[in-house]
Amino acid sequence: MSSAPAINTEAGDVTWFCGLLQAGDSFYPTGSYAHSFGLEGLVHENVVRDRATLRQFIRGSALPTLRHVELPLAAHAWRALAPPDWPRVRELCVLSSALKTAREARVAAENIGRQRAELVATLREHSLAREYLLQAAAAQWPFTPSVSAALEGRILGAPLPAVLAGITYATLAALISAAMKLLRLGQNASQTLLTESLAAAPALIAEAQATAFEDIGWFNPWLDIAAARHESADSRMFIS
Repeated sequence: MSSAPAINTEAGDVTWFCGLLQAGDSFYPTGSYAHSFGLEGLVHENVVRDRATLRQFIRGSALPTLRHVELPLAAHAWRALAPPDWPRVRELCVLSSALKTAREARVAAENIGRQRAELVATLREHSLAREYLLQAAAAQWPFTPSVSAALEGRILGAPLPAVLAGITYATLAALISAAMKLLRLGQNASQTLLTESLAAAPALIAEAQATAFEDIGWFNPWLDIAAARHESADSRMFIS
């Protein structure tokens, strides 16, 4: 049976910290840079049109999705991966896919999750990543970014709060980066909004760790409808 590295929080060991920084960078080739995660659809609908409405979107959609879906999924996966409880990991992957009602969102999550899991197996050369890919292929699990992030965190030996913090930062940074391409939004305004959004991270992470499996889930028809319409838009900059 595969085992992940022990959690290492000693001050002198920053290996896992460097790994999380690498995974959260836009340079990390998971393909997330090609996605707006529904934002472009909302821009087309004129729901998000400036900094104020973008802020509303982050507060009303992005942060709740992290709190109720992505972070709890990652937390449960992180716990299920050491030692590996493969039936539970599969259940989390299936749940993650099922919670994305728009096809475009499911396909985007599948592609990003698969890319990240395969990248982990290539870069880290750890048996847990290889076994995860074998298990997923044998049972045809859907891939998901949250579970792949938990897998990478386990292999790095990163503590759970740090893994969840990495997911939070990468999600918000990618969203605001996409917004800069879609809206008249400068770098200073973007960083101010990112800083404001990240101030919610400690509470999100604490609450997500305490979320029971049965309570994972959140529904936003506003975003799902925009994502469904975006799939058949006449022109678009992002895949999703």
